[in-house]
Amino acid sequence: MSQRPIRFFHAGRITEVDGLPPTTSVLTWLREHARRTGTKEGCNEGDCGACTVLIGELDAQGRLDLRPVNACIALLPTLDGKALLTVEDLQGRHPAQQALAQGHGTQCGFCTPGFVMTLAALHQRHSAGGTTPSRPELADELSGNLCRCTGYRPILDAGAAMFQHQRPAIDEAPIVAALRQLRDDPPLEQPGFAAPHTVEQLAAARLADPEARLLSGGTDVALWVNKQFRELPRLLYLGRVEALRGIREVGPTDPATDDGAHLEIGAAVTLHEAWAALAERWPMLREMGLRFASPPVRHAGTLVGNLANGSPIGDAAPVLLALDARLVLRRGEALRLVPLDAFYVDYMKTRLEPGEWVQAVRIPLAGQASAGASGATPVRTVMRAYKHSKRFDSDISAVAAGMWLQLEGDRVRAARLALGGMAATVRRAKAAEAAMLGQPWTEATLHAAMAALDSDFTPMTDLRASAAHRRRIARQLLRRFWLETRADDPLPPSAVSVWAAADAHALQVQP
Repeated sequence: MSQRPIRFFHAGRITEVDGLPPTTSVLTWLREHARRTGTKEGCNEGDCGACTVLIGELDAQGRLDLRPVNACIALLPTLDGKALLTVEDLQGRHPAQQALAQGHGTQCGFCTPGFVMTLAALHQRHSAGGTTPSRPELADELSGNLCRCTGYRPILDAGAAMFQHQRPAIDEAPIVAALRQLRDDPPLEQPGFAAPHTVEQLAAARLADPEARLLSGGTDVALWVNKQFRELPRLLYLGRVEALRGIREVGPTDPATDDGAHLEIGAAVTLHEAWAALAERWPMLREMGLRFASPPVRHAGTLVGNLANGSPIGDAAPVLLALDARLVLRRGEALRLVPLDAFYVDYMKTRLEPGEWVQAVRIPLAGQASAGASGATPVRTVMRAYKHSKRFDSDISAVAAGMWLQLEGDRVRAARLALGGMAATVRRAKAAEAAMLGQPWTEATLHAAMAALDSDFTPMTDLRASAAHRRRIARQLLRRFWLETRADDPLPPSAVSVWAAADAHALQVQP
């Protein structure tokens, strides 16, 4: 790979940038170099959404995909080959801006450019498809944008009102033309940064420089720069490796055991896309996905990145542990499969060898229910995911849980209970599982499993929760799991889900 400038579409043309440190954020470049100060700096850690911009890429069908991301935690070289749109790029008065002005949806105005960009992406997507989001969907889309003046009601009103303008308001033709042109550029190589285009190039670069830092969404790595002021080693960017951006179903991982089909999610697949694929196959995961960070973070961060960094409070690991996921690890040309259950060694430490990296995650696609042979006892599988945090939206978990059971009749045939926030690593509750195996799925078995949880974990006290509170929450999440999955009178979704309750209320008030 030869050195060249960073090239991306911005302000109506292809822009070239060279000579800046690879850890320069998109926000810093916009405000201090491009002098595009409409994008505001708030928290500088991806929480408030004041710096929201739109990043555009071509999807597999060649259509433009515009998604809101936080400019403060997006590193400038990751823009290479993409499009960057800011509030200054909205020609004239965008329907979102017009609706916010007419509906008094702005007070101090500092957060407004971020809200405008999120609404602009939403308007573009829905107007192109001829659809209109519901008010709860609007609220979910805006959960990554913070209004400190508490003006949410008129902002949501403006989000609904902007769809009176039904046509897409952003001219996509010049953006698509530029992105097609940029696809022909060679891989980007700059001092301290490389963006290979193939898996083979990435594997070779990683093997040659085991100390290099792998970078994908940057939603974690960028904070090391912004908040910890760390000097980073050379960055190897995964986002331009097209083969790592796929989601596919694959055959048995071990033909000798015939372990069935798997869902394989590549290392560069965003959290938004990955969780949509999971929720399509396990609908009960939808609510966890809506509470997983914020939309701008989910549009940038990756599922594999959330797993690979080894955090004990990552929301993905407990769920995928419960689903018996395996990681595809690569070192040069060599591949090996490691159960996620065996991947974490200690706090932020994994079983990755020097030069090795996570290429994909594979999740077994076992059936949700089966009757077995004719006349056999029916077997059913139940699964849930839970998140407990101080804020409902866009917050770090105090405790996250993935819970999976296989029931043969009324007895527990297999169990996987995984919890995050309870130890130095995300772990399964082996003692609680053992207390359930072979037992009827009754309240007595539940109490035995709840008692066993205390021997499974020794949680710590921190700003998110005390150790005692974490123990109590873990036990109560297990109780909720039983209430939702017990054979007699299980709780309906409207009793345990904010979204299901809202849907039920909407049906009741319809004329």
